[in-house]
Amino acid sequence: MAQLQTIKENYTFRRLYKSKKCYVYPQIVVYVGRNRLGVFRYGITTSKKVGNAVKRSRCRRVIRAALFEYSESLEKCKKGFDIVIVARTKAAFVKSSELYVPIGESLKKAGVI
Repeated sequence: MAQLQTIKENYTFRRLYKSKKCYVYPQIVVYVGRNRLGVFRYGITTSKKVGNAVKRSRCRRVIRAALFEYSESLEKCKKGFDIVIVARTKAAFVKSSELYVPIGESLKKAGVI
């Protein structure tokens, strides 16, 4: 399994929020943008609307597990993309297998895979 890089800077999150490529699903919202680094980076955010700290942490773990299902295909995909996945309130009650399809569809629509 490949080690994916994470986005930690606030300005990168804000840049992606302003980008035109946004894919909305009932559980998550996926923002996709290009970077000049030549690597694939991801970021996961959960707001307090999702629930308490335990629910927010679970959402991040579930989203990360669903994203790592694509780690093999992300090694072969186009480099130089940033994605931010925002958890919505329904994300607190789903499993990673239910998020596998929305993440894959958004990556295919964006041209990453």
